[in-house]
Amino acid sequence: MALKFYNTLTRKKQIFKPLQDKRVGLYTCGPTVYNYAHIGNLRTYIFEDILRRVLEYNGYNVRHIMNITDVEDKIIRDAKKTGKTIYKFTEPYEKSFYGDLKNLNIKKAYKYPKATAHISEMIKIIGSLLKKDLAYKADGSIYFDISKFKKYGRLSGVKTRKLKTGARIDSDEYVKENAEDFVLWKKAKAGEPWWDADFSSAGPAFAKAMAGRPGWHIECSAMSIKYLGPTFDIHAGAVDLIFPHHENEIAQSEGASGKKFVNYFIEGEHLLVDGKKMSKSLGNIFNLRDVESKGFDPLAFRYLTLTAHYRSKLNFTWKSLKAAQNALNNLREAIENLKTATKHTNKLENVRILRGRLEEKFKKYINNDLNAPRALAFLWKVIKSQKINMEIKYRLIIDFDKVFGLNLVNVKIEKIPPQILKLAKDREKYRQEKDFKKADKLRQKIESFGWLIEDTSHGPKLKNK
Repeated sequence: MALKFYNTLTRKKQIFKPLQDKRVGLYTCGPTVYNYAHIGNLRTYIFEDILRRVLEYNGYNVRHIMNITDVEDKIIRDAKKTGKTIYKFTEPYEKSFYGDLKNLNIKKAYKYPKATAHISEMIKIIGSLLKKDLAYKADGSIYFDISKFKKYGRLSGVKTRKLKTGARIDSDEYVKENAEDFVLWKKAKAGEPWWDADFSSAGPAFAKAMAGRPGWHIECSAMSIKYLGPTFDIHAGAVDLIFPHHENEIAQSEGASGKKFVNYFIEGEHLLVDGKKMSKSLGNIFNLRDVESKGFDPLAFRYLTLTAHYRSKLNFTWKSLKAAQNALNNLREAIENLKTATKHTNKLENVRILRGRLEEKFKKYINNDLNAPRALAFLWKVIKSQKINMEIKYRLIIDFDKVFGLNLVNVKIEKIPPQILKLAKDREKYRQEKDFKKADKLRQKIESFGWLIEDTSHGPKLKNK
């Protein structure tokens, strides 16, 4: 089954054809580290990880670059409030981001370049745009002239007639209705970080260095081009980045290089919480620490994201997460039982043939624009089948998990003795009846047998000391 992706550039599914045989350049927009990554961000990072895993499952060697935005409007705004430098302010959020990736079993990128470490690359691109008359200086800043780039709007579909050519916008984020000349280099302001930029190669008007900082959009162009070249295979991100971010990346990158920037743009849909967009006013913005504090495994959230296609909205509820946790637990139990029951001989030719056929069927689903829900349903079909022997099931599940990333190969199920389960059940009964004295006695008894009991929102959780 040929590998197909929905390409936002062409608005249709296309067979994937890399620039180099079996080598893929993949760039994904990483976090803006002004806060902890919320579960909507994490859904995007998981989708991008699935994309990478599917490419690797098909035999491609993937060079994955994921940037870290560590200088930007929101970072500067919030760092000011704390009195910290942007470097000190962003440090804990960046550290937390890497922890989230590890806990969600997201593969490490080849490199995580930081914006502040690539200012010179940004200055070089801006200088090239100035020389080509695609950018201009105004009020101490430098802007991209969208009227000079005839292909502007092809990714997002923003109509040329709506473009406010000649009008300028300094904000990093804005909507289609405000499509204006966007800022490449922002003039220095008191109390904000700044760098001296040498644009003298653009002509006498730029003989003097310009103090300022980069706009958000130029950051990704500079880092992607440095590590993947002026033209690369795939740029992935969330749908809300299509405009203006990805649109502006195309304009400034192709304007500077004269070459096509990216062949495939692959964008993931939003995550909703209880059917609504996340917002501070609704109090429905959750991060991975919130998930764990309620007793859930981070990989249960990963499992939940697999139940919806990446181009469909996913509605997060605590009830749906509980169902995902239960499904993950059942899957882990199944793999542990299969591991125990099978001898893993893999010698018979007919075993290899049947396994090969089933793997091809799985690939048919996952290669069709990353259809994880269909592929996941097929995994459960394999597990429940009475016609497939245990060895094949075990090997297939481990093989499929190369894509799902649920870390099933390392599953260790704790066998909880029946008497401990009985004590935990009785204790929970007393808790429900508000008889906390008896409940505490049973807790002590459980602990005396070497077990810890944790009360979570979806019931007691037992683990060995």
